Amino acid sequence: MTQTSHNHLHGVTLEAMLTELVAHYGWEGLGQRIDIRCFKSDPSIKSSLNFLRKTEWAREKVEALYVGMRRAMK
Repeated sequence: MTQTSHNHLHGVTLEAMLTELVAHYGWEGLGQRIDIRCFKSDPSIKSSLNFLRKTEWAREKVEALYVGMRRAMK
């Protein structure tokens, strides 16, 4: 087995992650789970992506939530 087979984020774009999280939790639920303004005040995929691409700690929280959601769905 290669290392990429263990990486749940391999080949998944940030936009795809965010879109799936919003579809699953909604903006309100996402804002409750990750306390950042771009999820709570006039949220959009575009503005959230701009923020997440610049802010590593927030991107890591989104990635962790995504991995947790995918594991729970199995």
